[in-house]
Amino acid sequence: MNNKWKSLLTAASLLTLLAGCGSTADSATGSSTEEAAASGSKVITIGSQSSDAQIWEYIAESEAAQKAGLTLEVKDIDGGPQLNTATVDEEVDVNAFQSWAYLQSFNEQTGAELTAFATTYLEPMGVYSEKHTTLEEIPDGAVVAIADNPSNASRGLLLLQAAGLLTLTDDFDALGTTADIVGNPKNLEFVEIDDTTGPRVLADVDLALISNSVALEGGLNVLEDSLYYEEVSEDTKNNINILVTQKENADDSDILKLAELYHSEEVQDYIAEEFGGTKVAVQKEISYLEE
Repeated sequence: MNNKWKSLLTAASLLTLLAGCGSTADSATGSSTEEAAASGSKVITIGSQSSDAQIWEYIAESEAAQKAGLTLEVKDIDGGPQLNTATVDEEVDVNAFQSWAYLQSFNEQTGAELTAFATTYLEPMGVYSEKHTTLEEIPDGAVVAIADNPSNASRGLLLLQAAGLLTLTDDFDALGTTADIVGNPKNLEFVEIDDTTGPRVLADVDLALISNSVALEGGLNVLEDSLYYEEVSEDTKNNINILVTQKENADDSDILKLAELYHSEEVQDYIAEEFGGTKVAVQKEISYLEE
């Protein structure tokens, strides 16, 4: 087993341990299962977390869901591996939390066959600083806080390359690490952190690479507070978030309705207002991500 896969397995094990120490809350929204069965409405259970769970709880109560003839029950489950495992075990029908790259890594690591059936948004990762106001100010030897999990670490390195701060190998992929840096003109130094602590370490480093969900929880808006952030492009399509289900359900007509619900005007207006435009809607065919 190469070092990249060892790193991924270690990170996944740590996430599992941490999630085991936390709490898992189930919050059923919409009409009860019994009422849905009586009315003939299809019940779909969605596993999610954090701001994504908030969105799906809103969708469950929306007029759009009622018109689609669906009853949605949202289970708030802490931790990416736990959410995917719950989907594999059919404890939930669909999950909404992860990027395309995260799903590919999970399937390759575990042998699972979870399947994406719709895109939702790009939640831009940003380069943040409390010490500097522009990228041009970044000094030689600047200290950069980077996630200690493989998917967000590689994503952060690609962001730094897009910002012109370093160069990576031509074959850099979703499991790339700092060992794949081939050009580092500012001699950036990297310190690994639990990526959920990004906003709290800003005072101690020159730069921090922070995912948007973590930034939002820390009171930061990536479009306003970061020095540089991702945009929707060929270079960031692996970071687009998706809706995921079991392989055998990927063509289920009721499950496919969830994509229409998410991208409905009612829901998009809510997301834009609630999250300050930081969840950039992406409505693409899954084939776009596979290319």
